[in-house]
Amino acid sequence: MMKVIVVGDIYVAPEIMKEQAFRLEIKNDIHVVTYNWESRSKKIFRERAHNIELNGPEAETIPEMLYKEIEDADMILTHFCPIPERLIKKGKKLKLIGTCRGGLEHIAVDEATRKGIPVIHCIRNAIPVADFVLGLIIAETRNIARSHNNLMKGEWVKDYPNSSFTTNLEQLKIGILGLGYIGRIAAKKLNALHMEVWGSDPYVSQEDLNRDGLKIKKVDIESLFANCDVITLHLRLNEHTKNLVDKKLLGLMKNTAYLINTARAGIVKEEDLLESLKKKKIAGAALDVWWEEPIPADSEFLCLDNVTVTSHIAGDTVDAIPLSPKLLVEEINKYLRTGSNSMVVNLKDIS
Repeated sequence: MMKVIVVGDIYVAPEIMKEQAFRLEIKNDIHVVTYNWESRSKKIFRERAHNIELNGPEAETIPEMLYKEIEDADMILTHFCPIPERLIKKGKKLKLIGTCRGGLEHIAVDEATRKGIPVIHCIRNAIPVADFVLGLIIAETRNIARSHNNLMKGEWVKDYPNSSFTTNLEQLKIGILGLGYIGRIAAKKLNALHMEVWGSDPYVSQEDLNRDGLKIKKVDIESLFANCDVITLHLRLNEHTKNLVDKKLLGLMKNTAYLINTARAGIVKEEDLLESLKKKKIAGAALDVWWEEPIPADSEFLCLDNVTVTSHIAGDTVDAIPLSPKLLVEEINKYLRTGSNSMVVNLKDIS
């Protein structure tokens, strides 16, 4: 008998996760135990989730019974409920951890790796985020949001800070920092619009990109920032990427170039970006993620005339979250069949 624990929440019901767990391609019978990581409202959930994104899996409590339940469990599948180090240590039989989201801030991946336990995730909102990136590129470079805002205030404005170099999409060279799942989908969409795409990622080769049929020129990070008209970020936030985009990289950008961020705010050093925008060292930025969420009402970003701002909605479509348990089980089954899957985030370290 294979024991699988599923932990749902206000967004992904435990019953849906349980239903999908029975689709796992396991020879033994499956016994599924369900739990709910409770939040009284979606607002409270978002606050707890943001705390985890900033401070890791130990930042929020989990159902106390999980510590007992995990002792003889073979798998645990979660949406956003944390899987802290202490829980993993108690999982004496634990063979796999799965999460039906792309971010891993809620899982003690290092502890799982030390115990040789694969951690599998799924990119549930890759297509919505890639779509949104296109929207932000157009909105920022063509002043769509700014013009709308001015007209709503009764102001007919024709000239903007970038008016002297506004151009069409095909003239823009797009740089993608991070060529993982979302970055590649964004590249395909940009290729379809006949835009020149450059990319930078130390873990991806030009041969990999060519094999996937992607028209991306692989360059180092400095060349990306120095030469591209738009830089879009598609990295995970970790100790290596925190504040990666700082004064040095921003200083390489042309004063006619734009920064797009739908990944994690912490990848960018906040004060350095603010300075670059205030002093018009870069043309503008479109930001969907924030260092503090909700963004404070007195944030200086809200006073700038060269930013497009949205409220962390890039991945929010009606089907992205409900479909995520199904996507996760598909990725797990792929791993169970082949012993390999790019969605196993620590595969190289446990092989």
